[in-house]
Amino acid sequence: MNTMDKNGNEIDKRSFRLGVIYCFAEMVSVGVKKLALSPPLLPEEYEEILDGSDKIVLDFKIKSCLDKSFLVTDLFSEELTKDKWVILYFNEDDVLEIYNSLINRKHELLKADKYTGNERREIAVEFGKLLCYPERKIEEMLSKGPSGLPSIE
Repeated sequence: MNTMDKNGNEIDKRSFRLGVIYCFAEMVSVGVKKLALSPPLLPEEYEEILDGSDKIVLDFKIKSCLDKSFLVTDLFSEELTKDKWVILYFNEDDVLEIYNSLINRKHELLKADKYTGNERREIAVEFGKLLCYPERKIEEMLSKGPSGLPSIE
């Protein structure tokens, strides 16, 4: 399905999403980012871009992993990924291990009813660092509270 920009021009969402993925894959490939994320995708949107995403991953010689339960922190609004999937892009397996350890840590804190204060903040900060966000940007995002991302929709 396509959408229109403010000038009435049609925007092909599949191509747009693959363009975002291509850009982030290049950043991962050259070491600018340790971890990059696809746009949040409904399952049917994931199916539409899967072949293109796989080709981009092969072309840039990086790795990817589908995450059906994205790590929600205070960096981004939970609504951004609710009922959506995210593809993780990375070069090194330890990046995925760190990501999964953050998920596990959050889960354990939630179970113990301790996902608050410094523990909660630390998970968000570590996730931001994994995404290679500058510390000042992480602090800015946390001070503003969870937010969405710009969208073409």
